[in-house]
Amino acid sequence: MRSYSIGLVLATVFATGVSVAADRTVGISPWGPDDEIGRLNLSTEASRASILSRVAGGTVYDLSVEYYIGMPSWQAAGDPHYRMWMTHTPHGTVIDDPLQMGVEMNTHVSYSGAAISLYTHMGTHIDALNHFGLNGKIWNGFSAQEQLGDRGWQVAGVENIPPLIARGVLLDVAAAKGLEMLPDGYRISRDDLLQTLEKQNIELQTGDVVLIRTGRMQLYHDAAAYMNNSPGVGMAAARFLVEEQGAMLVGADNLSFEAFPSELETDYVPVHTYLLAEQGTPIMELVYLEDLSRDRV
Repeated sequence: MRSYSIGLVLATVFATGVSVAADRTVGISPWGPDDEIGRLNLSTEASRASILSRVAGGTVYDLSVEYYIGMPSWQAAGDPHYRMWMTHTPHGTVIDDPLQMGVEMNTHVSYSGAAISLYTHMGTHIDALNHFGLNGKIWNGFSAQEQLGDRGWQVAGVENIPPLIARGVLLDVAAAKGLEMLPDGYRISRDDLLQTLEKQNIELQTGDVVLIRTGRMQLYHDAAAYMNNSPGVGMAAARFLVEEQGAMLVGADNLSFEAFPSELETDYVPVHTYLLAEQGTPIMELVYLEDLSRDRV
């Protein structure tokens, strides 16, 4: 796939349905004017102790994806692909002698080193609250005019995210529908989530980390297929997770969490701005959920 196509779709085509005024504003934190982590404040000493008291060892699941040359990545806005290259090799060090150690030492001590270059929203990651905002402001009213320096935002970055100890809930929407993978472009609705909860016989609780499986991760090693017209979460489903069910953090196995094209003519990424800027809810993307689904965790 040439990922520019997604950018063109976002810029020119919008789905019909949800209508929200263009004058939406960022949310102001109930946790005070200095809050930079939003709904992660729902994780308390008591809630963490409760979770830890239930941990019994057993199976450990890795929810992160592999980094590889050509891996899926958002390119529509011109961000760099993932690259990795050797900066030092045992034989090259003997020839170049970068540390002035001499041939004998460099032959004896075999030095290998490497470097990487990538866009920060590649692989399994969490979108911090400064990732998307509205009208030059982000969560809690922090403004680009006052808090964005040459090296990035001085507030609401991932460096503020505490260790996350919480109940994780997999909502396997694909499996609940009897599918290996949701169809291209499928927009997950509130009803889809309700049906999945009923199918799995589970209730969400305030402070949960909710991870949604579309099945798209099965295409991860075919970047073109993985990126092209992926299924994702709609606005009504996002509202349901946060406002009705009290989710602390949400995530999915696709690259963008939400489905495109946008449901709003006034916003090309409405689920992102709703969750991050209005609700203070971090988003986890490219989460590997296949093993959890297989084992029905």
